[in-house]
Amino acid sequence: MELTAEERRMAAGEHGEALGIATRIVAEAGRLLGADRLVPVASAHIDGCLYHGDGGVLFAERLVAAGGRTAVPATLNVGALDLLHPGRVRFDAHRAAMARRLMDAHLALGCRPTWTCAPYQAGHRPALGEHVAWGESNAVAFANSVLGARTNRLGDFLDVSAALCGRAPHVGLHLDANRKAALVVDASGLSPRLVGEETFWPVLGAWLGAEAGSDVTAVDGLPPGVAEDRLKAMGAAAASTGAVALFHVVGSTPEAPTLAAVAGDGPVRRVKLTSAMLRGARDRLSTAAADGSIDAVAIGSPHLSERELARLAGLVAGRSMRVPFYACVGRGVLETAERRGLLDPVRAAGITIVADTCVVVAPVLPRAEGVLMTNSGKFAHYGPANTGHATVFGSLEDCIASAEAGRVLRDEEAWS
Repeated sequence: MELTAEERRMAAGEHGEALGIATRIVAEAGRLLGADRLVPVASAHIDGCLYHGDGGVLFAERLVAAGGRTAVPATLNVGALDLLHPGRVRFDAHRAAMARRLMDAHLALGCRPTWTCAPYQAGHRPALGEHVAWGESNAVAFANSVLGARTNRLGDFLDVSAALCGRAPHVGLHLDANRKAALVVDASGLSPRLVGEETFWPVLGAWLGAEAGSDVTAVDGLPPGVAEDRLKAMGAAAASTGAVALFHVVGSTPEAPTLAAVAGDGPVRRVKLTSAMLRGARDRLSTAAADGSIDAVAIGSPHLSERELARLAGLVAGRSMRVPFYACVGRGVLETAERRGLLDPVRAAGITIVADTCVVVAPVLPRAEGVLMTNSGKFAHYGPANTGHATVFGSLEDCIASAEAGRVLRDEEAWS
């Protein structure tokens, strides 16, 4: 791998200690990945602001002490605390203090306090073909697939290092050849009724992640112009059950006006998708009985969009939840929703708003065990390991009806 003369000066610490640390980390990662060079990036999204242990705090504070500042616009993923609603996260004093120190350190580095896993809903929307350095699995899938930007899935420490030096390894999905589909999924035989359901999209993503692993996939045969929220749900689930960082939906995502535009030149695996495959994927998202009681409901992974929050407000108006119900929302969307009055019916129904974090990465749920119902493929996949709760997957309408009744109620007609 070759560094430019300026990059060599950066790595040598000629422009400051923190920039030297960051550049050396990115360059060494590039060498290990087989990159030929580094590529300048236009922005970054930082996943390393979520507290997993004291080492992450000490690393970020070391960069601050060494004079670190972001070289490109950088948004922040969820932290481990809800700063807008103190006390909502049930950490002990040490963990709460360290989580706050980690969040503060990233602000001191010049990152924007977006605290959301959906930065694309907070105005961070790189252009088609633009090279960026993003962390957070669903955000990476969205940036590559829905926006057509170019990023690999950067881990903690590497993401903020890329933000400080404004570079990323020129490898993986930064390269044209690696953005072509190795798997083509024919979805033309599916029922239009099923495809029209909101739950179809996270289930499609859950199936895709398990089937594709990290392979770039093109899905053909779906109606064109799929809504952004549906693609968001699909990508989040695919990045959870697998390592999908780029998918194409022919006629809907920007690099796939036709199948030929994204089909790979080499051997391409083809799969004919059936409703039975999808039912199996849907069933795997539930680890609890689909006809028993529930202890909580959680939605908003990725964080709810303004459209999704408006839909929630309309569905719960005049209703009352019998079990704890959590809606996770980025603070940017929350501010707009507050001005529009969308939160009034949500709060009146007994729903708890969670900002800056989510119930799967922080101890928000009132108990460490039980049954959690959700309409999020990502929540359903990670919930059992992260929260101790068994999961039941259903539509938003199912979640609301079940929260009212205190037991699982699901409309099975579209999946029959």
